[in-house]
Amino acid sequence: MRSVLVAGSSGQLARCLVEAARLRGAALLAIGRPELDLEDAASIERAVRTVEPAAIVNAAAYTAVDRAESEAARAFAVNRDGAERLALAAQTRGVPFVHVSTDYVFDGRKPSPYTEEDAPAPLNVYGRSKLEGEAAVHRAHAAALVLRTSWVYSPYGRNFVTAMLSRAGPEQTENIRVVEDQHGAPTAAADLAGAILDILRLDGRDIAARSGIYHLAARGETTWHGLASAVFTRLARAGCRVPQLVAISSAQYPAAALRPANSRLDCAKIERRFGISLPHWRQSLDRCLDRLLAQAEPQGC
Repeated sequence: MRSVLVAGSSGQLARCLVEAARLRGAALLAIGRPELDLEDAASIERAVRTVEPAAIVNAAAYTAVDRAESEAARAFAVNRDGAERLALAAQTRGVPFVHVSTDYVFDGRKPSPYTEEDAPAPLNVYGRSKLEGEAAVHRAHAAALVLRTSWVYSPYGRNFVTAMLSRAGPEQTENIRVVEDQHGAPTAAADLAGAILDILRLDGRDIAARSGIYHLAARGETTWHGLASAVFTRLARAGCRVPQLVAISSAQYPAAALRPANSRLDCAKIERRFGISLPHWRQSLDRCLDRLLAQAEPQGC
């Protein structure tokens, strides 16, 4: 059985794809740097030639939103140029290509959820690099699928949810200031991984016939403050000592990169064309926190 090749191995989506594939008995191989480095064209060709995959998923990206403001060249090298090289490798071999993008391609000024037909207008370097990456992918592979998602978290690595968990416990006494005027849908990487594998179960011709840009995020919406509050409420129920939350505005949060006030994505298109709808963010958050708490029990909350 030919494997799905995932670019990236240490990121949260890549790790969730590996886990989901193992549970399903699906053939999948995740390869990260240095063996597959989006900044190294030769490494991409070597990895793809070695695996000869049935499909390729780009789960690798430059995601340091604030640092990208001072490292624009690197952000574009990974998120645009590297994505294009990977898409071209898939196109050359005639296999499906799935590329993951972001809500940060929008400026957040729209008062309602963004559809795929809304004009992008990124506010920061990261968003611009991802938007140009979308265009580069479709230049290289006209039948590619681009999945825009938002506020991704998982039990793995450093993300907003694990950051909040690290602030709970008997040693923590400081208040935490969290932005309350940015709205979006926290999306579990595990849910994204499951949806991607569902898509890749289809025949390649069916995927090609439905190519294009899709929004894929959890149902429901909240703010970063609302997400932090949900995390701490769950931790308090588990007996953890949690810090006091202080709501602040975006203007009060020092950051190099501007963020959109509205990151809500309308996901009706992917439900209509693929039958895919992710769970409500609260359901998936509880599952993630249950797992994190089980892992943390020996050390205390």
